[in-house]
Amino acid sequence: MEKIPNGSEPFRTFDALEKLRGTKVYATMSIEAGGLNSMIPFVLAARRRIPIVDADSMGRAFPELQMTTFHLHGVTCAPMVLSDEKGNTVSMDTIGNKWTEDIARAATAVMGGSTFMASYAIDGKTLKKACVPYTASKCEQIGRAIREAKERNISPVEAVLEVMGGFELFRGKVVDVARKTDGAFVRGTAVLEGILDYKDQTCEICFQNENIIAKVGEEVLATAPDLIINLDTETGLPVTTEGLKYGARTVLISAPCSPQWRTPKGLETVGPRYFGYDVDYVPVEERVSRRKEMK
Repeated sequence: MEKIPNGSEPFRTFDALEKLRGTKVYATMSIEAGGLNSMIPFVLAARRRIPIVDADSMGRAFPELQMTTFHLHGVTCAPMVLSDEKGNTVSMDTIGNKWTEDIARAATAVMGGSTFMASYAIDGKTLKKACVPYTASKCEQIGRAIREAKERNISPVEAVLEVMGGFELFRGKVVDVARKTDGAFVRGTAVLEGILDYKDQTCEICFQNENIIAKVGEEVLATAPDLIINLDTETGLPVTTEGLKYGARTVLISAPCSPQWRTPKGLETVGPRYFGYDVDYVPVEERVSRRKEMK
């Protein structure tokens, strides 16, 4: 269902932003360590023969443009460039990052539902303070851990948990998925019916492009900004929110977010209350520790 790029978009956005700023861009990086967005900068860097920074601005994926650690440090998205597969390029100069998000989201809908962007031009000194470092390396480590686990015939899920410093929250079979497009986002819920140690329990995961909160009954297992991830029980590969289907067997895990997200401004930007949930943020490691004590 997803619109296919024609391949020229990253280069047009890069060139347009460079022209707009009137300065040479000497390196690039990913805005988020998630999906296609984590790989586009590698293609761009290879073609333009420039370095790629081993970092991103989220340490995970988030659905909105202002949800970056750059934003927490007062760095602005604008000037920003959007490009589509038809050849349209839109330049934006806005008064704030949330304004950039809202206008870019509307433009993206008009441009067919997906665009490429170049934004958050930043100097090296600020980048060192504002980024989440070593996320490209972390992605590589996770991939290697899954591959080597298969070669050694051990659990790839356990390998992922070890690399990420994560926690297993639930194991189950997907018995229901409800999605709707709401405000240019895909929002919805997925319901897992427990298996093995979680038999007779039901877990609900709520998402807005990314998983935001997971709970069993009224007990909250984890919330954003900590990572909440479904892994295939056999392969250890991630099952995205759009990839969840009835009958899939997954392991729900969580891993701590970057410490920057646990600050007051970080939680104001990406905490559970921002997404509309009347829940206080508690670090996942504390939630897991409390559950163990109760048992």
